[in-house]
Amino acid sequence: MLLKQQTLFLINFMKKLLFYISIIISLILLINILKILTYDLERLTDYGFGYLVGKTVLFLVFLTLTILTKKYLIKKSDGA
Repeated sequence: MLLKQQTLFLINFMKKLLFYISIIISLILLINILKILTYDLERLTDYGFGYLVGKTVLFLVFLTLTILTKKYLIKKSDGA
């Protein structure tokens, strides 16, 4: 029983950690995307546009991860 409680605690801790790490990475990517769009948009080459699209895809992946883990945390806190 104690092992099961420790395992559940560890799983919940890892989900919270994943949530906060994905928020930080999403914010960093968003700031980077906004800097590119505001200062370097007219100077972008084909490779620059590919870089921007890649950053945008990564931002969407981490934003989705944040939303999914946040939904889990909300459901978990409502049930407790």
